Amino acid sequence: MIGWFGRRDEKKPLPVERGPLAVGIGGALDLDFLSLEANALGGEPAMPLPVSGPFIVVAYGEVQLDASSVLSRYYDDEHRMIQTMSGGGRPGDAVEDISFYHPWDSVVPSGPQAWSRWTGPNGLIGQEHYDADGIHFHRFWGEGPERTALVEFVEKVDDGEALRSIHQTCMLYYRPLGQSREMLLINVERDLGQGQSQTGSSVEFLIGYGLTPADVRRV
Repeated sequence: MIGWFGRRDEKKPLPVERGPLAVGIGGALDLDFLSLEANALGGEPAMPLPVSGPFIVVAYGEVQLDASSVLSRYYDDEHRMIQTMSGGGRPGDAVEDISFYHPWDSVVPSGPQAWSRWTGPNGLIGQEHYDADGIHFHRFWGEGPERTALVEFVEKVDDGEALRSIHQTCMLYYRPLGQSREMLLINVERDLGQGQSQTGSSVEFLIGYGLTPADVRRV
C-alpha cells in the first residue's frame, strides 16, 4: 500500500485568463502574418516584417481609457506587443481593434533641454509629420498642422510576479505600405514604482501593423 496515502496532486493551477484574448501569463498565441505580407507587397517596411509563429505571453498590461474602452496589451520576452481594444477587457469580450508592435529604437534624453526637444511645446513628438532618418510618417491622432497634445495614461503591467504602473505619454503616426499601413508609436515611458523623474525615463519607438482577429489564435 506504499504510496496510497500522503501523495498530493502537485500540478500547478492554470494561469488566470487575461483580457479579451483570454490568454494567461505563460500561455501562447499563434500569429499569422500572411495577410500582412500580401498587403505590404510593393512597400519598403522600416524593419523586416514579423514572421508568423508562436507568441509566448510573459506579461499583460491594461488601461481603462474610459467607461466603455479598455486597452489590453500582451508582451513576449522580445518586448513585442499585441494590443487590443475592447469594451471591458474581459475574456471573451469582442475585440474592436487588434494590432502588433515590435521595438524599433530607443532614446534616453540627457537632460531638460534634450527632453524639451522631444516633448516640449515645440517638441518633435506631436508634430503633424515625423521624419525618422528619411522615413516619413503622418500623425494619426489629431487634426490640423499645429502640434497636437500627446496622449497620456498609466498602464498596469503584470508579469505574474509583480504589478507595475507605467506612465506613458505617446503619439501615433502612420505611412502607406503597399495596400496596408505601417504604424509608428512614439512612447515616453516612466516606471512610477521606481521613483524615476522624467530624466530617468526613455523615448521608445515601436513599429506596428493592424491585424484581424483571425490572424491571432489562442493555442
